[in-house]
Amino acid sequence: MMQVLSVASECAPLVKTGGLADVVGALPGALAGQGVRMRTLLPGYPAVMGVLSDAQQVGWFDDLFGGGARLVQGHAAGLDLLAIDAPHLFARPGGPYIDPDGRDWPDNPERFAALSWVGAHVATHGADGWHPQVLHGHDWQAGLMTEYLRQMGGRTKTVLTIHNIAFNGSTDPGRLQSLRLDPWRFHTEGYEFWGSISALKAGLMGSDALTTVSPSYAEELMTPEFGMGLEGVMQHRRYALHGILNGIDDSAWNPATDPAITRYDSPAGKAAAKAALQAELEMPRAEGPLYVIVSRMTHQKGLDLVLQILPDILDQGGQLAVLGSGDPGLEHAFRQAATNPNVSVRIGYDEPFSRRLIAGGDAILVPSRFEPCGLTQMYGLRYGTIPVVALTGGLADTVINASPAALAQGVATGVQFSPVTAEALCNALARLGSLYRDPETWLQLQKNAMTQPVGWAQSARAYAQLYADLTGPE
Repeated sequence: MMQVLSVASECAPLVKTGGLADVVGALPGALAGQGVRMRTLLPGYPAVMGVLSDAQQVGWFDDLFGGGARLVQGHAAGLDLLAIDAPHLFARPGGPYIDPDGRDWPDNPERFAALSWVGAHVATHGADGWHPQVLHGHDWQAGLMTEYLRQMGGRTKTVLTIHNIAFNGSTDPGRLQSLRLDPWRFHTEGYEFWGSISALKAGLMGSDALTTVSPSYAEELMTPEFGMGLEGVMQHRRYALHGILNGIDDSAWNPATDPAITRYDSPAGKAAAKAALQAELEMPRAEGPLYVIVSRMTHQKGLDLVLQILPDILDQGGQLAVLGSGDPGLEHAFRQAATNPNVSVRIGYDEPFSRRLIAGGDAILVPSRFEPCGLTQMYGLRYGTIPVVALTGGLADTVINASPAALAQGVATGVQFSPVTAEALCNALARLGSLYRDPETWLQLQKNAMTQPVGWAQSARAYAQLYADLTGPE
């Protein structure tokens, strides 16, 4: 049995701000069938420690970046967990990264350096007799693990997964001492990035293997448009980089068993889910498609493009229902748009409602300017809600465009558009409208979508093979 320690700053269902948590929470179960035992190391946030009240202490740190800390192990939500019980770092209100007023915690560099430090310590010295063969970190919050592993003399193989390169964990070099970093490694072949310390660059340069969450995003990372200044590093490490597509928990996201929705097991059942959603939103029946959006409201997600073409959507008899939060300007603009009876907007996060939106919508809009993988389009596929996606990253890898050839072969599952502009999105919705008005073609699209493999099976095999390749005979 392969032993792997996953190191992450969030993990569903315990603590979540985005897709990273979904992946970290799903991987252990997906890999169990591949002969991999994965433990997950998390910061001891209140939400984590609250479910580990009977946990066993397996380690102690006299000074973990400013105070004493326990390492505890336990089980919760079907996960085999290690948690860092360090109240001076993690026993705080607010989210994992921000305070209740929405500002970054000023000691975030030290907080997540502590996560990396403990991960490297467990990899080097074990935890209650358990020793991982692979140390698998996620994003910048685990990026310094390779630096600390080097300092501790550890030889464990390392993997770093890039979920979103836009966040690289940069901080001032004046923190070299507080972060316990070797100053002789502050150079271009180490963790230096444009005069700053970059936790992500440390992991990119130091890990034995790099993965990212879709094959297309792996290619995009090597370009100036998507590399966020790290494209040179990605080109340098191209032979260590693997694009492994994310999956979703297709048993939890199942329209036939989902308790949050009007259930259905075929496209024919969607009509009841749509009628229930329209009634809940107090929307009239309409001739055109009901478009739904479940998203963070940021520039990356391209929702400003939807606002630009909203008059066209409504003129064509369409409707729009939105759930999300983020940029105050976008929130305000969508609230203003909701004065129209064919537009419904809810600001915030509400998973049961998101499921009702996805189940009841005809199409789900994902017009992201960049998208490492994306999960909402996969939820849409699972529920027969046709994705309309930008041709980028994982969106390109998971949706088969309804081109004439794909339609003729009966394999299309959605509509892609490029470039990521309002005009191109408007043209894509015009194409979708034509498909919607052809009942036979639309039904085939829905059937294709609902039978598209979106689970973890194939990706789990790829991760297990990567681990085996790393730890096999040299």
